[in-house]
Parts: sequence; structure tokens; C-alpha cells
Amino acid sequence: MFAVRNALRLGSRLSVPAVARRGCSGAAIPVDDVVNGLTDDQIQLRHAVRKFCAEKLAPQANEIDRTNEFPGMRKFWLEMGEMGLLGITAPEEYGGTGLGYLDHVIVMEEMSRVSAAIALSYGAHSNLCVNQMVRHGNEKQKEKYIPKLMTGEHVGALAMSEPNAGSDVVSMRLKAEKKDDYYILNGNKFWITNGPDADVLIVYAKTDPKAHQKGITAFIVEKGMPGFSTAQKLDKLGMRGSNTCELVFEDCKIPENNILGPLNKGVYVMMSGLDLERLVLSAGPIGIMQAVLDNAVPYLHTREAFGQKIGHFQVLLLQDCAGVILYCAENATQVALDGIQCLGGNGYINDYPMGRFLRDAKLYEIGAGTSEVRRLIIGRAFNTMYK
Repeated sequence: MFAVRNALRLGSRLSVPAVARRGCSGAAIPVDDVVNGLTDDQIQLRHAVRKFCAEKLAPQANEIDRTNEFPGMRKFWLEMGEMGLLGITAPEEYGGTGLGYLDHVIVMEEMSRVSAAIALSYGAHSNLCVNQMVRHGNEKQKEKYIPKLMTGEHVGALAMSEPNAGSDVVSMRLKAEKKDDYYILNGNKFWITNGPDADVLIVYAKTDPKAHQKGITAFIVEKGMPGFSTAQKLDKLGMRGSNTCELVFEDCKIPENNILGPLNKGVYVMMSGLDLERLVLSAGPIGIMQAVLDNAVPYLHTREAFGQKIGHFQVLLLQDCAGVILYCAENATQVALDGIQCLGGNGYINDYPMGRFLRDAKLYEIGAGTSEVRRLIIGRAFNTMYK
């Protein structure tokens, strides 16, 4: 039914193009999938996604970063839909692939290995939007929205953050006031990945401001709804080409039928998917670390100094990754810095993609809860265990 499943059946270890000096790496430093404990199907999935990204995304990766534009995004989304990547964990009856979260992580990692920016947009679509819709939408909502999100006809997004409500999302100010059989939304959202491109967005707003965290509701918002608009796209340090913007709501009418999950239970909807979001997004920095290796290792074994290959006297240390976003994110930043150091002066110029890896990696210390918030959560859990 989907190309992903066809690739799993075909199964051959797919070759990828050789590394190009000015492009993103097409050559792959081998990953030991046996040590990783992957099944044969998951190993084949990894290679199928790797081949797809090397052919469709790698040739554009540096230009996407340089211009902060991905003119072929819609075409790429349709190609991902054809391959079955946009609904990895969604049930087959809605057009999804019906696989598990480890499969989702594999796709996210391999895509991040080629372009962390486009992988971030993919994660916002496939996990933040689609996964919430699958978990909390009613049958009519699923039938209306999910099929086009699966095929790539529509791009999805999720909107929680505001200018003064990032990690502390409960302090959001976007209000939704009930009137007859619809709600009127006023306020804005900020830092919204896929915001400029999204056709369908899951938006959190306060339906009962006095109830604080017990007065937040999730809504499904469609592009073109009266009173809904997007502000100018942000010019970011990293994750360039993963379009991000502010959302503006001015007397925006949302039908009551577009409430996602129970009324005033938006925090439950939000938090029920947050752990899964962190799991899937943890693959982003792992992919960046692998990309650093893909680019640094061939360089170390071709570049000469003092009459020998510099790889013979430089040692690249890479700690094993633990699957938690705090560890992965901070190590991705450090590995990117080490990669720049390995290339010396060439690591500091934009002829090589190391700078992009560093700028992209830094986002993972900020998004999906900052490193400080992650430490706070870990500390609380530790204190609870040892009270």
C-alpha cells in the first residue's frame, strides 16, 4: 500500500551517493543496527529513508539553509506521503502506516542526518499535529483531516508557545470566548514551526482564564478561517528552511465542533503527547551527530598535514547516546563543535556544512522544553523517588 512497506519487502541495503564537498553528506558512516537491536524491517526502513533523503533532500540541504527557503516543500511533502512517512504511527484505516514510535524515531534520525531543519518540520507535522489528532480527535475530525495530512496534500502544525509563554505554556494569553455554536479567538502564538505553511493547526487557547491550567482547550484551526493570519516568517540562527512564524487571531471564529479532546482539558491533551514529542525529537540531535561524523571522518582521512593524514593523529571522541533529549541535545551541540574543530579553518567557513549542524543542534536545547526545564523535571522525579 505504501512505498515504506514496499521498501521493507524489497529490503536490499541501499547505496547512497558519495560525499560532496559543498553539499550535505551523501556518504554514510555505517551504523551498527545489530547493536541497536533493530529488526530486519527497521533496518530496511532506515536504509529506505536514507536513500530517499539522499536523493530528494541532500542536494538542496545547503541551499535551503543559506536562503532560509524550501521552494520544493510541497512537492517533498507529497513524495513523503507517497512513501508513507507522514503518518508512521497513524492507523492504516486513516491512511497511516501503522508502525511504532521506534520506526518514527528512525525516520526522524535519518532525515535529520541530511537536513535537521526539514526533519524538524517533518516532526511538527507527523508527531505534534498528526499524533495529537490520532490520539484525541473524534471520528468526524479524523475522517476530515487525517487523510490529507497522510498524503502530503496538507501540512500540519501545533501551536502552544507565545511571546511570554514558552516553557510555561500554562501562562498563555490566547483567549477563546464561547458564542452560540462557535468560539472567538483573540491573541497570538509565537515560534510556531510550519506556521507559514500549515493548512491544519492544533491551537491551544484559554476557554476559562480563571481556572488556569484547568481552563485550556485545544482547537483545530484551518488555514483561511476568517480572523486567522500569519505574521512575517522568522529569520532564525539555525533550522533555516523550517519555516517558523507568529500566528495572529483577531476575532477568529472556530466552530465548536473543532474542539480537540474534552473542553477545558487542553493541558491533558498537551501533556499526553509531550513525552512522545520528546522521544521523537530526540532523534534530531542524534541525526545531527551522525551527520557530523559523515562529514568529518572522510575529511580526516583525506586531509594531510605534516606528511600524513590528520586522522592518523587526531582522535574523534563521540559518547554513546542515551535516547533522552537532554543528553542528546547537549551532546549534539558539543559534537558539532568538535566537528568544526576537526576541520580546522575549513570548519569555520560555509563551504562545509559544519556551521549548519551547530546552528541546528542548538535548537534542541531550547525547543520541546529547555535544558533547564528538563533538568528540573529530572530533579523532581529523583526527589519523588527518594523522599
